[in-house]
Amino acid sequence: MHNQAQDLILHHYDASPFSNKVRMQMGLKRLTWQSVITPNMMPKPDLVPLTGGYRRAPVMQIGADVYCDSQVIMAEIERRNPGPATSNGMDWPINLWADRLFFQLTVAIIFGQLGDRVEPAFIADREKLSGKPFDVKAMAAAAEPAKGQWRAQAGWIEQALSCGGTAFLDGSEPGIGDLAAHMNIWFLASVFPDQADNLMEGYPALARWRAALEAIGQGNREEMTAAKALEIARKSDPAPCVISHDEVDPSGLAPGDRVTVMADDYGRDPISGELVALASQRIAIHREDADLGHLHLHFPRAGFVVVRSQ
Repeated sequence: MHNQAQDLILHHYDASPFSNKVRMQMGLKRLTWQSVITPNMMPKPDLVPLTGGYRRAPVMQIGADVYCDSQVIMAEIERRNPGPATSNGMDWPINLWADRLFFQLTVAIIFGQLGDRVEPAFIADREKLSGKPFDVKAMAAAAEPAKGQWRAQAGWIEQALSCGGTAFLDGSEPGIGDLAAHMNIWFLASVFPDQADNLMEGYPALARWRAALEAIGQGNREEMTAAKALEIARKSDPAPCVISHDEVDPSGLAPGDRVTVMADDYGRDPISGELVALASQRIAIHREDADLGHLHLHFPRAGFVVVRSQ
């Protein structure tokens, strides 16, 4: 077997905010990529064989290498396609803020206002994903206070642009920090556009920034079936690992150790395998699927836990 395919295959769904920032990075870099639509809730029979149980969107596949979480996906896209550069070093803290603090406010506003219109099946799925109640009544009560906090955090973007005197958070050109900060604006506007406009009223720098980002597009998207993506994984071998193991990592883990990896916030499905390398920014493990064969799974270090398997 060999690495027959170097195509970027994104397993995603169109309404996914985390997928959208990856799609925008494809646009920034003018990439051609393969789109495989995955359901927005379980079951995901064509995704979990690739991931060993990880179920969140998006997931990127390149041959038999599988990238779980938008953070490691964007880092790998940047590594493989360095021009134009979209990372200046401060992008990753911005990304984690947008993924967590800002996102929780967006969720409260959206689902608090949707209320009884949220499908029971979706609620049940998200309760399994988070491990706690998906309480739309509590979200409805929190929605009004969340709006003020959401506007305050959008105001940080306005202040950064105004004080910096640049068109983008990354400077004269957009980068990952811009895409991450934009994610929640896109998500809220995709469901309640008037609400989003009201919460950003009086932010002229943000309005210009938003318009410039949304004009970028999403690259050249080509549709692919899930069956084709699985066939590519089946006929490929993982590429040689590009990260070097950190010998002084505080975990004390070493390549070859049996480990379990899971997210530290929600969707904590444990994924087991053999450690390939553990660096300050990335985890890589090897696992073997009965049908697909050998796979390398890649996770970001920030936001994920890796422990020795019992």
